[in-house]
Amino acid sequence: MARPRPAEGAGTCSEVADSLGLRAGGRRGILPQRGEGSWTRALLATRRPQSCATMAPVSGPGTKKGILERLDSGQVVVGDGSFLITLEKRGYVKAGLWTPEAVVEHPNAVRQLHMEFLRAGSNVMQTFTFSASEENMESQWEDVNAIACELARDVAGKGDALVAGGISQTSIYKRHKDEARVKKLFQLQLEVFTRKNVDFLIAEYFEHAEEAVWAVEVLKESGKPVAATMCIGPEGDKHDVTPGECAVKLVKAGASIIGVNCRFGPDTSLKTIKLMTEGLQAAGLKAHLMVQSLGFHMPDCGKGGFVDLPEYPFGLEPRVATRWDIQKYARDAYNLGVRYIGGCCGFEPYHIRAIAEELAPERGFLPPASDKHGSWGSGLNMHTKPWVRARATREYWENLLPASGRPFCPSLSKPDI
Repeated sequence: MARPRPAEGAGTCSEVADSLGLRAGGRRGILPQRGEGSWTRALLATRRPQSCATMAPVSGPGTKKGILERLDSGQVVVGDGSFLITLEKRGYVKAGLWTPEAVVEHPNAVRQLHMEFLRAGSNVMQTFTFSASEENMESQWEDVNAIACELARDVAGKGDALVAGGISQTSIYKRHKDEARVKKLFQLQLEVFTRKNVDFLIAEYFEHAEEAVWAVEVLKESGKPVAATMCIGPEGDKHDVTPGECAVKLVKAGASIIGVNCRFGPDTSLKTIKLMTEGLQAAGLKAHLMVQSLGFHMPDCGKGGFVDLPEYPFGLEPRVATRWDIQKYARDAYNLGVRYIGGCCGFEPYHIRAIAEELAPERGFLPPASDKHGSWGSGLNMHTKPWVRARATREYWENLLPASGRPFCPSLSKPDI
C-alpha cells in the first residue's frame, strides 16, 4: 500500500519524514530495496512544507537545545568541515603557519563557508580560531577570536546550530612544556569565548595527551560543556600514550565529549575511535564520542598522519573522498556509537551533506542543500544518454572503484619520516 502524501503546507519536516516511515526506530531496514529508489528520493518527491526547504526556525533566545542535551537524548549532531585547506584553495589563507587572519581581512569569505556548511546540514558552527593564540598571531589574536565568534554566531542564528569556540595545540608545548605558559594562552582565548558567550568549547588537534588535558582543565573553568579531540591514529600520541589511555585522561580531566580530528582519513579515524571506546569501557568511564576526519583517503600515513606524506599540502586532490565514501563513514561512525560526526581538512560542504543525508532516517529530516541533490544519483534519470541514466542507482555508486586518471602515479605514497 502506498504511503500517503502529506498535504501541501501541512506538518513539520519530522512529520513529513514520519509519514514516509523514515523515523521508525531509526533503522536502515525501513529503506526501500535496491532498484526501488531511496528514502531520500521519496522524501524529496513530496510537496514538503516551506520549513523543510529553509533553515530550521528559531523563535528566540534560549530555545535551542545545548550540545549535551542533544547528545544525551541520542540526537545525531553533524559537525562542520574544512576551513584552513578550503580557504587556502579559495585564496584567503596562506599555507605554512595556517593562521586564520581571514576572519578580519575577508570576513565575508569565512561567513560564506559557514553558510555552506549550515545549508549542508551542520549543527555546529565552530569558530575559525585554529592557531589563533597570542603566540601565533601577536597583536591580532584578540580581534581574530572575537570576530570569528561573531561570524559563527551570525550564521548559527539562521538555523538550529550552536557555536563552538575552538582552541588547538601550541608550539611552546613542544619546546618548553611549560604548563603555566601553555595554559595562559588557552585562558586568553577562553576569555574572548566567554565574553562572546559561545555555546560550548572544543579543544582540537592535539598530538600530546598531556597538553590536551591542560586545555580541557582550562576550558572547564568556564562552566560550559567541553569537547576534546586529538589528531592521533591507532598508534597513539607522540609520547606513545595509547588511544584508550588518551580517552581516559581526557574524560578524567573533565571533557564530556572526546574523539579525534584531522591528520587521518575516515577509516583510520574510526579505528582510533574504536580503541578509545575500548579504553573507556575498560576504565568504567563514559563520554560522548566525536569524530572529524580528513576528507582524504590516507591509508599510507605513518604515526604523524598526512603532514608526513609527500603530497601535503598542495598535491592532495587525487585522494579526496567521494560523497559516497563519506556516507559510508557516517554510517560506520554511527554504528560505532559516535553521535557527533563531522570533518576536518578536505571536508567540503558536499561531504557534510553526505553525512546529513546518510543519517536523515535517524535525524528525521534532510538539509536544505539536499533540494539540489538526488539521492544516490537519482537525478541522472533525466539524462539524455542511457548509459548515464543507468548510473542512477545506489548499487552503482556503492560499488564503483573510481580511477585517478593518472596512469603513471602510484596508488600509495611513502611518508617522508
